[in-house]
Amino acid sequence: MSIATPFHPRTSVLCTSLFWKEWAGHHAVRSYDTHHEPEYFAIRHAAALIDVSPLFKYDVSGPDAAAFLSRVMVRDIRKLKIGRVTYLCWCDDHGKVLDDGTVSRFAEQDFRVTSAEPALAWLSRQAGRFRVTIEDVSERIATLSLQGPRSRDILRDATDADLDALKFFGVTAATLRGIDVRLSRTGYTGDLGYEIWIHRDHALPVWDALMEVGEAHRITPVGLDAMDVSRIEAGFILNGVDYFSAHRCVVESRKSTPYEIGLGWTVNLEREPFVGQEALRLEKARGSRWAKVGLVIDWDEHEALFAKVGLPPQVPSAAWRTAVPVYDTGGRQVGQATSGAWSPTLKQNLALATVEAAYAAPGTALRMEVTVEFQRHRVTAVVTETPFFNPERKRA
Repeated sequence: MSIATPFHPRTSVLCTSLFWKEWAGHHAVRSYDTHHEPEYFAIRHAAALIDVSPLFKYDVSGPDAAAFLSRVMVRDIRKLKIGRVTYLCWCDDHGKVLDDGTVSRFAEQDFRVTSAEPALAWLSRQAGRFRVTIEDVSERIATLSLQGPRSRDILRDATDADLDALKFFGVTAATLRGIDVRLSRTGYTGDLGYEIWIHRDHALPVWDALMEVGEAHRITPVGLDAMDVSRIEAGFILNGVDYFSAHRCVVESRKSTPYEIGLGWTVNLEREPFVGQEALRLEKARGSRWAKVGLVIDWDEHEALFAKVGLPPQVPSAAWRTAVPVYDTGGRQVGQATSGAWSPTLKQNLALATVEAAYAAPGTALRMEVTVEFQRHRVTAVVTETPFFNPERKRA
């Protein structure tokens, strides 16, 4: 049975739609009203307050903390500076991805790992003789994601943090209305945004303070449906949708390497040994079979299919997560689109797809399956670099 997050006394009252879903064993709001579009536009034009507490969170500390995390992650965490966050993934011995997430460095020997799936048992098994302590703080630490172009203005009014000094993927301690918090310039929307990490005992006062200060900036509580559309625009992959954890795959063909899901840039190969290194080195040398790409679906062709049966063009308002086949222009299946969404900002029909590496070059014309009136058709989908949406303010 799902349990409540520390913010549930506020989110449950505001969720008049009663649209909920389960996220990592917790109640999570899909959309507060019966449609998520106003929440989406809050992300892109004002400020969105999102409860992301279900993220798994592990504090790793001790004399060998940096060496240990470098051993289990694809990135060399020893090079991560204090006050910085990095995005990465971690693999099994065969170089297959187990999960993706972040590592934050709070002090010389103090780190925090976030993950989509439980990772405590795996991390503990890898610890061996490393002098580290691994603590699961998932339930103790509540987390809010404050995203959108007005998010910085809200935090200027609500906290004592030097936000000009807090650069993209930075993290700092701060106080918010007298409450100790951590602020990280991170998020899952591809926009200017922050995540606020709070002890669960202080969750509600922080929520109330942000809503009060944010009222002048049109702050809006936002659920997962709107965030899902924004993460497609940002080109962000999702575990269990765009790839599958090797822990959960019953057949080898479902497993992926970092290079196959667009995370090859996170891999630091030439360094001390780490889990999966040899397999990844071999793959880097020979090349990968698969690649993760963005697709822009031809709207005129899509519209014409519906016009033939006397219907206006239809696209789901929410992001979709049911994979559909992708073909080359000769009709051979070369992959699958794993998730997608209509972008209200870009006015484009977007998808993320896994395709054979030979078809991954931007500008490549492919064909994606579309069903109209129970009949399967194919429309042109052009390989496009991600992120689809990448505003300057994200890093400014």
